[in-house]
Amino acid sequence: MPRETGTEALARLAEERVDHRFKGLPPDAEGLTVAELAAQRRNLFTGGFTTPVLALSAERLEHNLALMGTYAERHGLAFAPHGKTSMAPRLFQRQIEHGAWGITLAVPHQVWVARAFGVERIFLANELVDPAALRQVAGELAADPGFRFVCYVDSVRGVGLMDAALRGAARPVDVVVELAAGEGARTGVRTEAECAAVADAVAAVPTLRLVGVAGYEGEVPRADTARVTAYLRRLTALAADFDGSGRFAGVDEIVVSAGGSAWFDAVADVFAEIPELSAPVLKLLRSGAYVSHDDGHYRRLTPFARVPQEGALEPAFRLWAQVVSRPSPEQAFANAGKRDAAHDLDLPEAQVVRRDGAERPADGVTVTGLSDQHAWLRTTGDADLEVGDWVGFGLSHPCTSFDKWQLIPLAEADGTVVDYIRTFF
Repeated sequence: MPRETGTEALARLAEERVDHRFKGLPPDAEGLTVAELAAQRRNLFTGGFTTPVLALSAERLEHNLALMGTYAERHGLAFAPHGKTSMAPRLFQRQIEHGAWGITLAVPHQVWVARAFGVERIFLANELVDPAALRQVAGELAADPGFRFVCYVDSVRGVGLMDAALRGAARPVDVVVELAAGEGARTGVRTEAECAAVADAVAAVPTLRLVGVAGYEGEVPRADTARVTAYLRRLTALAADFDGSGRFAGVDEIVVSAGGSAWFDAVADVFAEIPELSAPVLKLLRSGAYVSHDDGHYRRLTPFARVPQEGALEPAFRLWAQVVSRPSPEQAFANAGKRDAAHDLDLPEAQVVRRDGAERPADGVTVTGLSDQHAWLRTTGDADLEVGDWVGFGLSHPCTSFDKWQLIPLAEADGTVVDYIRTFF
């Protein structure tokens, strides 16, 4: 039986039935397909949605997609946004439509999801030594001549394990040597000499092909512009050294990749300095959190704050919860907690209050803690908050927002829900 195409798989998402798996959706929508519910264009506040409910702004999502697409193009960068942020195939599609080279992922399961929905270029920003996963990748490469897959290596032993799992494969797996961001950082080779040893190990086996170098500047200890820039220059110098020693002989392009969501301005600056090499250089940026941005971690760290003439990302998530208890003038509780809100870096931020169709700033309302299903709210004399009010919260760190919701309403500014974003975690 022919494999389902990516277009067919994406279309099938709209045929999925709404049921108990998807929290926050209108109870009377059960049994409808996602397409049927979207066609009703219900309002988030009056259309039967139940709290807590997470919404993604249609306008802000489109703004962020367009901004990063034009940023990468302006700086001569290829773009493979990190899909583990959202694990939403519809967003993968939107990112590729806005010029993305492909999608970055972190673990095998995520690769299978992306492949099921037709993603043709995958950069695995991680080491891969699991034999079953490697055999599956080899099968994908053999079955689809247009499929491009690249992953990290950072040890001679890892190269050996990969080779053992891939013997007999129809196509070699493309790999990049990962240079660690420093002592005490995460994965990656610590010294240039060790990088050369890993590269030589790759060259000694037929199942792998060395195509470049990569790293993650977000792991630089005590990161600041100077330290991050110094690390990135080590990375680009490693690429030039490998090229000068003939380690990229025969490749069509040399991959040099970095770029989380906090320092991509430094990546753009340093990658612009890469000298001419023996083959064209694919300068691959991997920032992923931009797609929804946030109201905490990345709002403070975004490169656009350092270089405002480049534009500005906009927080696209808002979590709506309802005040269910007001036990004292200084305290209230809303019905959203750790199961609903990102909380690994910062607590949610109370932004707006809705009552009787009117919306106003959440003055005097502060989140002080989260239980499993409750937000603890401290209220001052400025707070006009009653049981039944809806409170809209800004969230920090999109990487732990998408994974709590399997079907997310995409809402316009007036609350009209125009689509639903399916996630796969």
